[in-house]
Amino acid sequence: MLRILHGTHYDFIKHWRTAAILTVAFILLGIGSAMFKGGFPYSIEFTGGTLLQVQFTAVPDVAKMRTTLDAAGITGAEIATFGSNLDYTIRAQGAAQVAAQAAGAEKVAAQIEAALKQGGVGEFKVMYYESVGPRVGAELRRGAIIAVLISFLVTLAYLAWRFEWRFGLSAVLATAHDVLTTLAFIKLLHLEISLTVIAAVLTVIGYSLNDTIIIFDRVRENLHKNRKKSFYDLLNESVNETLPRSILTHATTLAATISLLILAGEVIRPFAWVMSFGIFTGTFSSIYVASPILMWIENKYPRVNEAKSTARPRP
Repeated sequence: MLRILHGTHYDFIKHWRTAAILTVAFILLGIGSAMFKGGFPYSIEFTGGTLLQVQFTAVPDVAKMRTTLDAAGITGAEIATFGSNLDYTIRAQGAAQVAAQAAGAEKVAAQIEAALKQGGVGEFKVMYYESVGPRVGAELRRGAIIAVLISFLVTLAYLAWRFEWRFGLSAVLATAHDVLTTLAFIKLLHLEISLTVIAAVLTVIGYSLNDTIIIFDRVRENLHKNRKKSFYDLLNESVNETLPRSILTHATTLAATISLLILAGEVIRPFAWVMSFGIFTGTFSSIYVASPILMWIENKYPRVNEAKSTARPRP
């Protein structure tokens, strides 16, 4: 069996202050970008509207496409390339287009197609279209938020039962860190929040929790085996002991997500971006967020029968 980084003794926890400064700065950068640059871009599923994917036989004039749609009353449409310079997405998310959904899901799509044909922007064919009403979009947004909150509550309950409340609280706070950093990453890369991206965020939560639980499980084992060691040393020892497993797991997962980034299409690429970042932030939070928080709780609320052997001031 391949064994790498076996028997290491790195002092990971020593750098938790530097790590905290870096991650807080990254989160604040994302929050600032969201506050001063128009918030997060939402997909059709959440805002309501119509999305068309069209393929031209020759490179079209985008300015002419936009002028044609404006003249047809479809104002504010977003036009962007989708892979090649012959494939385009057209998003009609204005109030008039959202209101028109009530008359039928195909109405706005047909209007856009007719306007482009009459405008003479070139020969094309509609590859795909999607229409979502505002009510459905609001329900999807609410459902996504509820899904994340439920995952937090279930995680806290499970870890509190499986380990102790201090482990559960540390893991949940580390997972909240992962959500915040991932949202900052999404904003900084201008990724559109869609159901695919929400699925990636939930996957990142599960991935990070799994990594944190493995470290915490080793901490619990070492607490029973080495009661005379300080909790600081036990944390470092546990992280080092799980390091070979973490490296192999993260490397194989990262290889898969990078393959999706390079080889997959535009639809799956946001998922791959979020997952690739999630591997890094999940590993980071397991070592530099969950572990220091657990150490702080241990120092603040030491176990009565182990207070003298496990307590140690923060470095």
